[in-house]
Amino acid sequence: MPLTYRSIQNKAAQFGNDVYRLVRLGIRGQANCFWAMEGGRVVGTPFASTHPVAAVAAQGLVQFGCAHVCIVAEPTKAEG
Repeated sequence: MPLTYRSIQNKAAQFGNDVYRLVRLGIRGQANCFWAMEGGRVVGTPFASTHPVAAVAAQGLVQFGCAHVCIVAEPTKAEG
């Protein structure tokens, strides 16, 4: 998942290494931290349907389709 990894690196450059902690939490099953899809492969844990990003992501996926999605919570706003 090279595009996903690149997206994570870009977020870490923007917000700091706490982004990697959020990715690990999402991979371990913590909701609202990290979720990604690339080339039919999905990793992380979905954001709750009540989380604001869920509706935006769902609308974009349905309306436009995609080959790559990477959602990482802002470190200061992550739940858990």
